[in-house]
Amino acid sequence: MDKVRVQTKKILIGIVGATVALIGIVLVPYPGPGWLIVFAGLAILATEFSFAARWLGTARGYYDRWGNWLKQQNVIVQTAVLATTGIVVVITVWLVNGFGIINSVFGLDQSWLVSPLFR
Repeated sequence: MDKVRVQTKKILIGIVGATVALIGIVLVPYPGPGWLIVFAGLAILATEFSFAARWLGTARGYYDRWGNWLKQQNVIVQTAVLATTGIVVVITVWLVNGFGIINSVFGLDQSWLVSPLFR
């Protein structure tokens, strides 16, 4: 019975950790705690899986190197990274029909605001 409980715990931690990490990965390009959620998911997984502990260390290293590299760049590169992030956010909001909802609420009658996925 103990073996079943240990295996069940491991499976549940795997599911929860992977779910949290995947949600974080989806949220990475958006303003907010995307990377924090990824690291939290990996930390949950690391409680049962040694590969996750290695991934957590590696991911943290890459994150720190990226931040340090970005700080050393001139304002043009920093602005380009910020603009790219903004473009990703706007495209995603458009694809999930965020602008289409605003369009219908305010009666703007602008068909281009409606996502092609919701037409």
